Amino acid sequence: MIDDHASKFYGLPVVEFEPQLGIENPRNQVYRLAYNGDDKFQDMLDRFFNTPNVIEIQALIIGDWSSDDYYTSDTNPDFLLLQLIEQRNKLPNLKALFIGDITSEECEISWILQTDYAPLLQAFPQLEQLRVCGSNGLGFSQLEHNNLKTLIIESGGLPETVIQSIIDAKLPALEHLELWLGEKEYGFDGDIETIKPLLETGRFPKLRYLGLRDSEIVDEIAIEIATAPILNQLDVLDLSLGILTDKGAQALLNSERIKSLKKLDLHHHYMSTSMMEKLKRLDIEVDVSEQEEDEYDDGEIYRYVAVSE
Repeated sequence: MIDDHASKFYGLPVVEFEPQLGIENPRNQVYRLAYNGDDKFQDMLDRFFNTPNVIEIQALIIGDWSSDDYYTSDTNPDFLLLQLIEQRNKLPNLKALFIGDITSEECEISWILQTDYAPLLQAFPQLEQLRVCGSNGLGFSQLEHNNLKTLIIESGGLPETVIQSIIDAKLPALEHLELWLGEKEYGFDGDIETIKPLLETGRFPKLRYLGLRDSEIVDEIAIEIATAPILNQLDVLDLSLGILTDKGAQALLNSERIKSLKKLDLHHHYMSTSMMEKLKRLDIEVDVSEQEEDEYDDGEIYRYVAVSE
């Protein structure tokens, strides 16, 4: 579950946009726009874009944009993206955008309706970071961007079509790729063959961080990536938030390529204590915090990713 809103983004503290206060100190903080129960979100957007120093905004967060029930309505952020595109001349300095900073109390991640982000990326060629939460209806009809350095998609279950669009993308500046794969019950419909192309070298030549997080097939991913040449170019491999067991961890432990990393992030896992100790003896930074315990029901073992519904 996602319990808290982002407190930092683009290296800056996050504050709520309050229409009556306008925009203050935009170079040193990031504004978050969200439905607050009083102002209509569209009215808040209008006031935001009509604030004189909106032109100085470098980073922006969009939270809950709807007063409706996401599960039963057709609400998606099409209107929001359209307005961002129409008002792009008022955001010439925008470098980072996070759409979907929504807690589980506001809306479960699997209920968040999303849309096609290709037009937005085309409209903001200077954008360096895009973070999106929710994959229900998410798409990138043609993912091509010369300056995007960070792409983060948080999901309880990432559809294969989205993964394939990233595989096919042209992102020559990409340094940080983070995908929350989730589980089949909430939308992940791929397998290890779906993931393999992301482990090829040459696809994203500047990639330094690869996060394949929150995955129910993380053991298979770990076994596959342990011998993948892409490890030679990475500083950080992040397989956290999933259901990693000793099976996948042993493949990582046996890998010579793993030793070239600066950090291996495996937090939230199902490894044994002895395996954790072995990994911590590697001569790199290893995060093996948040050891989870198997749950049993009628002899069946149940393990859970950190974020699903």
